[in-house]
Amino acid sequence: MKTVRNIIEIDENLCNGCGDCVPNCAEGALQIIDGKARVIAEIYCDGLGACLGHCPQGALKVIEREAEEFDEHAVEELLKQQTKKEVPAPVQTGCPGSRLHTFASPCQDANKPVSHNGKAASSLTHWPVQIRLVPSSAPFLKGADLLVAADCTAYSYASFHGELLEGKALMIGCPKFDDADDYLRKFVEIFKNADIRTVTVAEMELPCCSKLPIIVRKAMAISGKNIPMEEVIIGIRGEVLKRIQHAA
Repeated sequence: MKTVRNIIEIDENLCNGCGDCVPNCAEGALQIIDGKARVIAEIYCDGLGACLGHCPQGALKVIEREAEEFDEHAVEELLKQQTKKEVPAPVQTGCPGSRLHTFASPCQDANKPVSHNGKAASSLTHWPVQIRLVPSSAPFLKGADLLVAADCTAYSYASFHGELLEGKALMIGCPKFDDADDYLRKFVEIFKNADIRTVTVAEMELPCCSKLPIIVRKAMAISGKNIPMEEVIIGIRGEVLKRIQHAA
């Protein structure tokens, strides 16, 4: 049934298909189709405009027009369908990029990685680390303190291993170039099954990184988990700009 109400309108001439708006729609109404953001059906869009501030091109706006009524039950079913789409586990071949490895935890010295011949040791305790390659059933995720890091952070922040990674399971990725829906489904499965204790999200100060914590928080909501989470925002010069605590 149609009614006059607020709904999102997308200017296709401005939209560049970056996908920044998609994870910011809690109802799952937005998808990238044929290189452009689309409202997949009017019944999924509540018209509140939570996605507006995340479009770098200003292609989204809320307008009032005749549209199908918003349907909360349809949204629930849509989100269930989206989470049921399984991300295939990586093929276990001889390639070290996809084979699971768990390393002994490094010794600790005043909460810093040990040194070998004057050089700092790695705090990494497992492989792989790419979000797309880590299976949701990986044993190193069970009961872990999880660090979800935009991959640029490790290159920008000199104390990444000593201050962010030590004692945590690591998953890295690029929210700009990777598939946000795949990330969402992966984290939903992890939060449902792995009993994650805490989550730290390390991101760069750039707009393309800002959707990484949004994906993680949305996955918590879908999975029904309340997990303590901290955002650590790193500047492009390598300094910590801000830490944001999200209580469970």
